Amino acid sequence: MNIAERLLEDKVYSKAGILAVAKYACTSAERFEALMQCFLSGDYRLAQRAAWCLSWAAKMKRGMIVPHVPTLVAQLERKDVHFAVLRNSMRILEMINIPEALHGDVMNACFGFIEDYETPAAIKAFSLTTLFNLAKYYPEIKPELKLLIEDRFDNESAAFKSRAKKILQALNQA
Repeated sequence: MNIAERLLEDKVYSKAGILAVAKYACTSAERFEALMQCFLSGDYRLAQRAAWCLSWAAKMKRGMIVPHVPTLVAQLERKDVHFAVLRNSMRILEMINIPEALHGDVMNACFGFIEDYETPAAIKAFSLTTLFNLAKYYPEIKPELKLLIEDRFDNESAAFKSRAKKILQALNQA
């Protein structure tokens, strides 16, 4: 299977199609690398579709994404990518152990996403969870995270509020 061709062949891509490509990509390091190259593609639609696929592949075989974590973090700073690339990068980062050397970059990106009113809700929600996970290593960010949530809460989406309530509850219990 040519992953790029498969991702682009359907006019409307489905979860079933994405899962099939993700499973295929998880069968070898070479195939996973091919999926990563699609994710990094300059082709807007290919990168968008590969991003969703990559998040499923990372969920299926977390060990395969580990060598690519610096690449995911580098995507967070880009302004020229589809929001799907940012959303799925954050989705992956919220579910893995981020290498310590990347903690600062990830925290800066997450706080930036939450502070930016233009950031889509899902990216903000994944950023909240990622920051909460990193607060276990850096308890000094807890007050800033709590303040940011409280400041943004009334003007945010239901997805943000749902995630924020759970995180605030956990922060208040700690």
